[in-house]
Amino acid sequence: MKVKQITNVDGFYKALAKCRGRVELITEERDVLNLASTLTQFIGLTTVFSNPDIKTYEIVCYDPNDFQYIKEFLVEADQ
Repeated sequence: MKVKQITNVDGFYKALAKCRGRVELITEERDVLNLASTLTQFIGLTTVFSNPDIKTYEIVCYDPNDFQYIKEFLVEADQ
């Protein structure tokens, strides 16, 4: 799924914590971050979220249940 901006970073981390399968964040430059790693989450996502040049990114969930967790977070964040 394509995502333009995540402003509730803590909420996103909580949604990721529920995920059981592989979840990746892919930047416009095609950098792939494996979000199963806590280290990647803190270092990689901090870099991605704080870089104003990265306007959109893609989140890929390999487990359909994980997709639901991320989707629910994104829907709640939009409201």
